[in-house]
Amino acid sequence: MSVRYLQGRLIGIADTLGFDVKSPVILDAMTSDVIKSSEIEGVALNADDVRSSIAWQLGIDRAGVPSSDRYIEGVVEVMFDAVHHCDEPLSEGRLFGWHRALFPSPSRLSHITVGHWRRGDVPMQVVSGRYGREKVHFEAPPSMVVPLMMTELLWWINEADEDSVLKAAVAHLWFVTIHPFSDGNGRLARTITDMLLVKADQSPYRLYSMSTQIALARKEYYDVLERSQKGTLDITEWISWFLGRLKEAINTSIETIGRTLHKATFWESKRHVSMNERQTKMINMLWDGFEGKLTSTKWAKINKCSSDTALRDIQDLMSKGILVRTEGGGRSTGYELAKGY
Repeated sequence: MSVRYLQGRLIGIADTLGFDVKSPVILDAMTSDVIKSSEIEGVALNADDVRSSIAWQLGIDRAGVPSSDRYIEGVVEVMFDAVHHCDEPLSEGRLFGWHRALFPSPSRLSHITVGHWRRGDVPMQVVSGRYGREKVHFEAPPSMVVPLMMTELLWWINEADEDSVLKAAVAHLWFVTIHPFSDGNGRLARTITDMLLVKADQSPYRLYSMSTQIALARKEYYDVLERSQKGTLDITEWISWFLGRLKEAINTSIETIGRTLHKATFWESKRHVSMNERQTKMINMLWDGFEGKLTSTKWAKINKCSSDTALRDIQDLMSKGILVRTEGGGRSTGYELAKGY
């Protein structure tokens, strides 16, 4: 299977690197996963708060501190429990704990049953469109059968002898189809996916973000889910789609690790070269993917310095063979890292 080959390649590359080199990749992947998983459900999180909380949990950034936002702390704790205890059985109680972490203020959510399977006789439907002209995309099983259906799913997740990658794909679809909670089903389905992919990777760290890839193809995601939940219940299309997004996630991580390694090699080769704080900051921005063209005007604005200071910084780096001019002249003159970096 090509996905398994890519997984092996990614883990093999990562294992050759020191933790200091791969820790930014881990931090970026986990931060993106938390943000994008919530974003898919229409919940926008503060990226700096998420990153800081994850850095604190990982112990890889001294500046990292727990977020004061109880929701962010909750989703980060859920991710870490899933990732770092991936070999522990997924139980009803564990899922209820995850659900409570996603809804830390249940008194404000009287319409949601927090920390328990959904209840009541009102159909659980996924609906779009204006009032009176709604389109029902999916209707979940009645709440009365949810406990039995979840017992079967949890047994399968914990006991079935299936490849963990395929199990991640099937469990994701199975969970969102049962729709066992009043809210938060998508986020928890992606958490279960991460837990099973960690088992498949046999690595304690997240080096790629499946949720980011799902977010990039959000409409496709919902369309494939809807088609797979109806008709003959043939889930081949879903599994194929899932594996395709997983390949994209892993390939993206391999490219990111390559850039990170080149960046580390660059700084090692320049450890004796004198640079000021502004220069170091801008070079790191170029390595991390500077948006647009770097000009002296942008340099001055980002560093809150004069145009003359910006130009002196740039010319100094050019004299040291670190920056070169791009095509164009005058105000449009741009700068980039010299070839070979």
